[in-house]
Amino acid sequence: MWTDSKPDMREAGRKEARDAGPAVKRLMALTGDMPHLDKFMQDKLFALQLVVWALRGVTRVILANNPLSGSLMLAAIYWASPWQGLLGTLGLLTSTLVAVILGQDSGEVWGGLHGFNGMLVSLLMGVFNSAGDWYWWLLLPVCLASATSVFFFSGLSPVLDRWDLPVAVFPFNMVIIIYFLCTGPDNPYFPHHLAVPPSWVPPNVTALSATQVLQGIPLGVGQIFACSSLGPSLLILAGLCLYSPLQAFHALIGSAIGTLAGLSMAVRHECLYTGLSGFNGALGCMAVGGLFFMFNWKTHLLAIATAFLSAYVDIALSNLLGAMGLPACSWGATLTVTLLMLLRGDVATYRIPLGQVRAPEQNLRSRSRWQAGSAVEQESTDV
Repeated sequence: MWTDSKPDMREAGRKEARDAGPAVKRLMALTGDMPHLDKFMQDKLFALQLVVWALRGVTRVILANNPLSGSLMLAAIYWASPWQGLLGTLGLLTSTLVAVILGQDSGEVWGGLHGFNGMLVSLLMGVFNSAGDWYWWLLLPVCLASATSVFFFSGLSPVLDRWDLPVAVFPFNMVIIIYFLCTGPDNPYFPHHLAVPPSWVPPNVTALSATQVLQGIPLGVGQIFACSSLGPSLLILAGLCLYSPLQAFHALIGSAIGTLAGLSMAVRHECLYTGLSGFNGALGCMAVGGLFFMFNWKTHLLAIATAFLSAYVDIALSNLLGAMGLPACSWGATLTVTLLMLLRGDVATYRIPLGQVRAPEQNLRSRSRWQAGSAVEQESTDV
């Protein structure tokens, strides 16, 4: 009885494996950078192309590049606050359309590189706005500041390209500081809250809650989008995991390290509970842990060190700028990662050329290709 059925069972198993193969490939095609989608969208309506470009821009905020992940992250922002979702969408579309009108590089526009700075500027404006939600006058500076980020991006690109460095969120950090310095907290049209230094401890401080500190770790990932709600933050993390599980792993590690750095510096409990201590660490850890550097045990340790350094630089800058009522935004991670990408020696051998950066898993698969390209380029330039 058993001997008769075993061949049939083996044949059925092979058939299931053959049937599962294409299904797995289709699922895998939804992860990573999805380059095939750009080819598919080339002859489609401009409005549909704009949607894909914008969704890629959403994920660029968190160092990813996947429109499906972008849809999850945008849904998370609307879930946390419809008003914030509206501001983020407006800033995203404004900066993308301005880049198209100005004739910026098409590859940069398709990849969402001109959208994410505008989105971040608009989200921070909404968070610090003291006039409350649905304050329609705020839409005017949101559009102007988002458009300005395109000019900053375009101006910084040729300068940073000389060292093969990304423009990253330099435009966002610069534009938002300019906006806060121009308006001030008592502006009759665009008032905003003053940033509080993390070292400032209010009187009658309560005991530290371990549960809330642990909850602040996933919130640190959400704070990259200025989101302080747990459910939306987990959805953002799920969208990042769809793009790259390895990058999502480093985001959590970096946020945990940033939280630990905040504990070591005795920052305000609110910074620990809301994830404000963790998001710069998450950004720094993701950038080095497989994105701009080839992933291995050395760069993994470097990513951990980067998370610590990003968090401490953020605390220092937050205390400095907070004295003037200004937020430090993501200056800590931006400056730290930029300096690390300029390092020479053994670390530089693991650096991935900027034009060949993909999802960490794809970087691992294409390691031999970009290393060979680098070797050929070095031979051709040696005198």
